[in-house]
Amino acid sequence: MQQAEIGIIGGSGLYHMPGFSDVHEVHQQTPFGDPSDAYVLGTLEGRKVAFLARHARGHKLLPTELNFRANIYGFKQLGVERIVSVSAVGSLKEEHKPLDFVIPEQFFDRTRHRVDTFFGDGIVAHIGFGDPVCGEMTRVVEGACKTVGVTGRLGGTYICMEGPQFSTKAESNVYRSWGADVIGMTNLQEAKLAREAEICYVTIAMVTDYDCWHPHHDSVTVDQIISVLVKNAENAAKVVKATVGAMPKTRSCKCGSALAHAILTERDKIPARTKEKLSLILGKYLK
Repeated sequence: MQQAEIGIIGGSGLYHMPGFSDVHEVHQQTPFGDPSDAYVLGTLEGRKVAFLARHARGHKLLPTELNFRANIYGFKQLGVERIVSVSAVGSLKEEHKPLDFVIPEQFFDRTRHRVDTFFGDGIVAHIGFGDPVCGEMTRVVEGACKTVGVTGRLGGTYICMEGPQFSTKAESNVYRSWGADVIGMTNLQEAKLAREAEICYVTIAMVTDYDCWHPHHDSVTVDQIISVLVKNAENAAKVVKATVGAMPKTRSCKCGSALAHAILTERDKIPARTKEKLSLILGKYLK
């Protein structure tokens, strides 16, 4: 039985989702270990939704410590077909101001210490990732931003860095020279794993401040950053609610068949243990 159809991942500043009804929590056990926190299930705008605090409630997990595989697999276990990911980011362009939202269509990987695939252990699969987010969902989020009066810019590139330290000025200026738009520490691995799990994925990147390239970066106070985080979280809750309400009932994208031509390993050569571990993801292709 499908317990949720839409997943929401809350980033820095967004540790719970207001507006839920029929709320209850579930702890998922996955073949990849424990997710960041319990999933909070409920109804939002008439849809079954599951919310997960990416860094755990209380913000206890570093970006590098996140068990991305367990987080995404847990959503898959709940029956989720779409994930809306909310993430705090730094801006790499003057036009992306604090309190603006960016809906990136591309990612660039600058991480070094992360597992970001379900495959291996006797099975090889290569998903297409030229367009790393769901185009159907980006348009819904863009419309939701307009509906609630939040500046939401569709398009651009999200640099995913390792952290937990922020960039040096040299790094920040290189990213700017590449034409990148925002920088964060979490969303690329989620996008890769969601695609492997055949789940639609979109990022709502909430601009907290300008990255260190900006001449006024050092004058920003902690109080100012916290104030922006709080306001961004309020706006994100509105955008997510409008997004869920406007989401089509059925998917017309290709995300749900991402593995159809991705598995290279001969079926009879896949170890039984690996087949069992990935049965939720691969079952329909191994019959």
